[in-house]
Parts: sequence; C-alpha cells; structure tokens
Amino acid sequence: MTDKNVLTIRPQEASGTLPIPKEITLVYLFWTFLKIGSTAFGGFMSLVSVVENFVVQQRKLMSHEDMLDGISLAAILPGPMAANVIAYVGYRIRGNWGALLTTVSSLLPSYLILVIFSIYAKRFESIPVVEKTFMAFVPAMVAIILAAAWRMGKNTIKSVRNWRAISIAVVSSLLLRFVGGFYTTLLIILASGIVGYIWYYKEIKRQALSDDSFNAAPRSGMSKGDIIASFAFLSCFLVLYLVPLPFISDDSLARLFITFSGLSLLLFGSGYVFIPMIQELVVNTYGWITQPEFTNAIALGQLTPGPILISAAAIGYSVKGFLGSLVATVGIFFPPAMLMLTCSHLLVRIKESPVIQAAFNGVRPAVVGLIFTAGISFAQPALEMGQPVVTYLVTGLIFASSLFAILKWKVEVALIIPIAGLIGLLLYP
Repeated sequence: MTDKNVLTIRPQEASGTLPIPKEITLVYLFWTFLKIGSTAFGGFMSLVSVVENFVVQQRKLMSHEDMLDGISLAAILPGPMAANVIAYVGYRIRGNWGALLTTVSSLLPSYLILVIFSIYAKRFESIPVVEKTFMAFVPAMVAIILAAAWRMGKNTIKSVRNWRAISIAVVSSLLLRFVGGFYTTLLIILASGIVGYIWYYKEIKRQALSDDSFNAAPRSGMSKGDIIASFAFLSCFLVLYLVPLPFISDDSLARLFITFSGLSLLLFGSGYVFIPMIQELVVNTYGWITQPEFTNAIALGQLTPGPILISAAAIGYSVKGFLGSLVATVGIFFPPAMLMLTCSHLLVRIKESPVIQAAFNGVRPAVVGLIFTAGISFAQPALEMGQPVVTYLVTGLIFASSLFAILKWKVEVALIIPIAGLIGLLLYP
C-alpha cells in the first residue's frame, strides 16, 4: 500500500514539454515578465513569489511541484537565484527562447533604473515621498512571500496527517531562522533530499514497479554530447577568470566581462554573502571604483526590483560607461542562467528516477519552510522599535489587506505593490 501523499512523476509529466495555450506567445511572455520585473521589489523571494503567482496560481502554466523543483535547483547552483529560477520558468514554458526572453525582460527594468541612477546619483537625496512609498513595499512583500509559502505548502504537504513533510518544513524553517547563512541553506537542501530518499524511496519504487506505463515514455531533453559541450563552454569562463591573462588590460571591456562571468559561477548563495568578494576585486584588486562608489552601487541596487547582483550594472558604468554596464550585467547573469538551463535538461531526464523523486519529496517541503522563514525575516525592518504608533498601524493594514487580497480575492500580485505604495504615501506620517 503506497502513501497517497508521495508524489510520483511520470516521464511524460517530466518531459520538459508542457501544453502551451496559444495565447502564451513569446511577445506576451516578454511583456508579462517585463511587468513582473518592474514591480517585484524585495529581492529573491519576492520576485520568485510574484512569478509563482503568475505561472502557477493565475495561468496554471506549471505545477507547484515543478516550481519548487526549479527553486531547489537554483538553490544548489551558483549565480543569482531569482534570475536562475526565471530562466528555468521561461524554459519550461517556451523552451530556450522563453528562457532568454523571461530573463532579459525581468532584468531590464532594474537595469535601466540602475543606469539612470548611476548617471544622476549625485543629484539624488533622501526624498520623503520616495521613502514613504518604499516603506509600504515591505509589508506588501511579506504578504506576497507568505501567501506563496502557504499555497506551495498546501499543495506539497497535502494534509496535516503527512507528518513527514510537515516535520521537514518546520525543521528547515527553524534552522534557517536561528542558524542562518548560505551553508546552512545548502545543508538543509542536501539533508532534506537524503531524508526524502530514506522515507519515500521504497514506496515510490514499489509504485513504479507496479505501474506498467512508468517506463513507457521516451526520454527527452539535450543529448549527452550537447550537455558535455555546454559544461565545457561554461568551464571556459572559469578558466579565463582564474588564469592570469597579462595581455588583457585591467580597464578593458574584456577584463570586465571575464571578471563578472567567472565570478558569477562562484557565487553560491545570497549576493549579500559575496559582497566582500566582489568588493575585493572591483575596489582593491583592479581599483575600478572607490569604496564609497562601491557602497553607492550596492545601495542603488537595493532600490530596484531586481536581484542585488544587478549592482554590477552600476559598477560596469563606473568603469566603461553604458557599454561597461551592459557587459558587466551580461557577465554576471548569462553563465549561471546557461548552467541552470543545462541542469534543467538534466533534471528532465532524471526526474523519472525513483531515487530523484524520493529526494525531491524531501526537498520540496524544505523549500516551503525556507520561503516562510524568508517572509518572516523580511518583516523585521517594519517591526523596529521607536516608530510612531500610526506607522505600525499602517504597516499592519497594508500587510493584512495585501494577504487577504491575494488569498481570498486572487488579486494579481503585480497590482499589490503599487497599491501598497499609494497607501503608504497617503497614510504614513
């Protein structure tokens, strides 16, 4: 007798080719992710939560399990996790072109904002109107993240009787909350996969053996030669980064690209963890920018809806102007996205394995726990002491109304952020 709560993926479900409605054109996909990239303030989890709301909740282009697989894969690969997840989503919806368009369109708003800010940075000062608007984004994003965790958890854990999935989610959440750090996150993913294998493998294996159609569908995805070629190509970025090339000047566009592309394949975890690593290169090693300029670049990156590593655009602009900003941005995002797509093809080919299915049955609830903790941590700045009482009341109002609108009325998340900003602008003292 198998556990009803054990998820078993048939090869045809993991083939990497989803039935796409006719209206999901590449143009539509580009425009949609351009809007998402313009409104998803708050970093990795907020951006992923907005994407999840659109592709899973609103349009049902992917399953919750498939979305969690992408998040889990991005968590163990180098590079900016949000951009990697978006590349994965684009690939699952419309193949390689979908991956390219979703990644470019989601980053484009932040890139343009950051370049404009870089040009006029010295003219910007603290503006009360802007400050109130950004204050309102925090409780709205907390609501979006927690709503995503709730929906994913409901579909993953399935019922309160599934104590195994609940225990994985709770332990993962507590470890991240009270221990924290990138290595803790990686350990949680790896440990939950091992626990999933121990708890679920025999059940999935029995079900696979009893199902005559389990191995009926052909495999799909990249050929072995294509996968090897992809990894060989990606290794070139690391080789160029690690091997001294004295014939390339330190202030050239080639050096700029080599530095950021090689660095991108070593950036495991949050951009915050590796700020010192980036700083060591751009400030101390190459002297591209001063320490105050580096601080400003990171701060400007925080003001955009994109991942923190979009700050590479500001650094590149300081070195070589507009072209430098473009080269640095492509360098920091392209190699990890390519690696994500290659591993997505591998994921498609191996997901039919009972071992992988069992492991992911452990990883999925762990990811839910991590998302929940991210939402709680994100709320901390809004709960700092010493603010007027009315500030807390407005913050609570924005959070509660946003959460209710998402879960009860199914309001599109892209509308939540600007409405929250307007409320904050009107009601914050």
